[in-house]
Amino acid sequence: PQERTAQDVPGAFPTVDVPDHAHYTIGVVILIVGITGTLGNFLVIYAFCRSRSLQTPANIFIINLAISDFLMSITQSPVFFTNSLHKRWIFGEKG
Repeated sequence: PQERTAQDVPGAFPTVDVPDHAHYTIGVVILIVGITGTLGNFLVIYAFCRSRSLQTPANIFIINLAISDFLMSITQSPVFFTNSLHKRWIFGEKG
């Protein structure tokens, strides 16, 4: 028997015709959110590391959230921004 993939099934990935300006608008918003998230979370991490009074057990949860958000900002924003500029997923099927 022949193996079928999701691409072989009609309607498995419905597409919508989105105007170009919508892609660019979303790209700019993602870029702004990414830069703001990166800088803001970096400042929280920096303040936590420099100030002894902020290093309390309760603030460990906040710094954990800031580190997670910082890593998401620096890894996901560039990918989504680039895809918005190209108006498609640029990393192929495996990516």
